[in-house]
Amino acid sequence: MSALHLSSLLLLALTTAAAEHHMSRPRLSQRQSGSNNRPILISNWCTETIYPAILTQGGTGPSTTGYAAQPNTNLTVYVSSDWQGRVWGRTNCTFSSSGGGGSSCTTGDCGGLQACKGPGVPPATLAEFTLAGSQSQDFYDISLVDGYNLGLAIVLLPNGNQALQALDPSTTNPSCVASLNGFAASSSSYNPYANNQQFLGTSSSSPLPFESKQTASTLSSWCPWDLQTSPPLAPGDGVYPYPDGSISRPAFDPCISACSKYGDASYCCTGKYNGPNSCSPSYYSKAAKGVCPDAYSYAYDDQTSTFITPTGGGFQVVFCPGGRSTDIIASKGSGAIKHG
Repeated sequence: MSALHLSSLLLLALTTAAAEHHMSRPRLSQRQSGSNNRPILISNWCTETIYPAILTQGGTGPSTTGYAAQPNTNLTVYVSSDWQGRVWGRTNCTFSSSGGGGSSCTTGDCGGLQACKGPGVPPATLAEFTLAGSQSQDFYDISLVDGYNLGLAIVLLPNGNQALQALDPSTTNPSCVASLNGFAASSSSYNPYANNQQFLGTSSSSPLPFESKQTASTLSSWCPWDLQTSPPLAPGDGVYPYPDGSISRPAFDPCISACSKYGDASYCCTGKYNGPNSCSPSYYSKAAKGVCPDAYSYAYDDQTSTFITPTGGGFQVVFCPGGRSTDIIASKGSGAIKHG
């Protein structure tokens, strides 16, 4: 299948709802959910406890839909071969003994429940998957369409599949680092492969390409001022209507998308803007793409964000991978991430 034809199928599968545009992938044939044999390894590389959440939108998902992940811990869950869903991290959570009602997390909350029964409240960085989609392929992406709260990487796990083992891992493992936690400020000296180390499933023999433009200063201030969930306040009646570079932002500075905050059709690609030729990236989308070049930034960003591989593998979702964001597509071309 040509990349152009595949892109057309992707666009046809996208729904009109802004929050669903980036969840849909083509399913040209329907199949019954099989046994849960596809591993999803969830790793918390953050320095704090986070609360990963899992939402199943198709196929059969795991029984675990939300839990507390201590720093430097891993949990493997299993999904069916035709699973469609998302994984995200919640922050600063305190759950009541009554189990729900209100909000329990500062970002990514799902109705105050530790075990989520629905999607999280933006902003939240998403890892999205559609397994065994069209042409027996798996589709996955890092999505910032609703907003950003935590750094996130997706690593393809071949799962004993020879076709997947033959793929170049530097074309399959995207990473998004848009906060200072673990950020490698010096792009010229950044080398995660020193002393023969591996990083996100890759080694020095086939290294990941990383973006090199961001500095600590630009990364800490990439989120448009009005889209910060907790913008700092300048002295003077607690009101500060204009951005000012002299005001320090918090180290943890979640960013909600323009679509999620304002619901404007032009930001959400709905109504008369519902189409790849009529919807353009917003000021938020452009900023998000600048810090995470391989991530989904708005509804019709599939050409520069959707990774495609033959079906059969598993995946590792890494929260707070550190280092720098990958720049796979700009370095290797959009065709490099589509393995048919």
